[in-house]
Amino acid sequence: MTHIHVVGARPNFMKAAPVIKALVELGEVPTLIHTGQHYDALMSDVFFRDLGIPAPDVHLGVGSGSHAQQTAALLTELERVFREHQPEGVVVYGDVNSTLAAALASSKLGIPTAHVEAGLRSFDRSMPEEINRVVTDALADLHLVTSPEALALLSREGISADRMHFVGNTMIDSLIANRHLFDDGVATALGISEPYGVITLHRPGNVDDRRALRTIVSALAEVSRFVPLVFPVHPRGKAGLEAVGLESSERLRLVEPLGYIDFMSLVSGAALVITDSGGIQEETTVLGIPCLTMRPNTERPITITQGTNRLVRPDELGGAVEAILKSPPDLRPPPPLWDGHAGGRAASVIADWLRALRDQR
Repeated sequence: MTHIHVVGARPNFMKAAPVIKALVELGEVPTLIHTGQHYDALMSDVFFRDLGIPAPDVHLGVGSGSHAQQTAALLTELERVFREHQPEGVVVYGDVNSTLAAALASSKLGIPTAHVEAGLRSFDRSMPEEINRVVTDALADLHLVTSPEALALLSREGISADRMHFVGNTMIDSLIANRHLFDDGVATALGISEPYGVITLHRPGNVDDRRALRTIVSALAEVSRFVPLVFPVHPRGKAGLEAVGLESSERLRLVEPLGYIDFMSLVSGAALVITDSGGIQEETTVLGIPCLTMRPNTERPITITQGTNRLVRPDELGGAVEAILKSPPDLRPPPPLWDGHAGGRAASVIADWLRALRDQR
């Protein structure tokens, strides 16, 4: 018997690495499936190397497509692998399509499922990730949560207390474990010596709507006049950005996606970050880097109440950046259990869960 961990996109890799490492130390033998939802080497392979994740036992190579096409392909392939391996349990991470598909496939086959990063809610069903979160939590048997408010949200949705465990944020384990490797090499290579900002954008609401994207690009051009910006362009938004005429310049550098160490090095040296990423809201909270999130909501409210994050509209961006440059926010203690040991706590809960499943056989 074995248990399977399913990852597919770069946010999953940082969350899974500490858990898998800790499970191995506890004597468990995880089987790792990489669905290939992120298939570009700069979005996938380099993260495995940077984070020290073992090579996947199974690589499905599903690739891209519409949400329906990708999820259907993932369901088909994951069902086949689950039937072949007959795992005693499946562990899924985050809110990407691979997570939803794995939870659906395992549940339909009667395989118990654990969800790492359960209970996050933006209450915005226009976000595909929100649908993935809600459905995955409804199907999961074990819920490992990153922040206290998730316990109350899951309870409201009918999840019993014995199925929920507050373990902390496993992605922050990856940040803390690798922080000594962060340096100014990327900024130096770009010839940037003054304070700079970092941009990431990939949410459909920002990059798929050409009218919204033009507004965002105009706001970024305004900001770049008083602080240089570095923009590692996610494949998800590249075509849209090119279509609205965004080009690299001395003040707004468009670069290829970066590996984990290079990207976090760039972020850790930044004066501010402009993003729509959930994970970066969390990472900047721990690093103490001011973060402006271009979304109307966040499923990570703790990054606002206890962190450096603020939600902004494009028309508010210039003023928000000016305020940060004049008076950076004070560094606050990280949220509870974002301490670099969440992976060990999650692994301990998962190991106990697996032992209980074995005892039932």
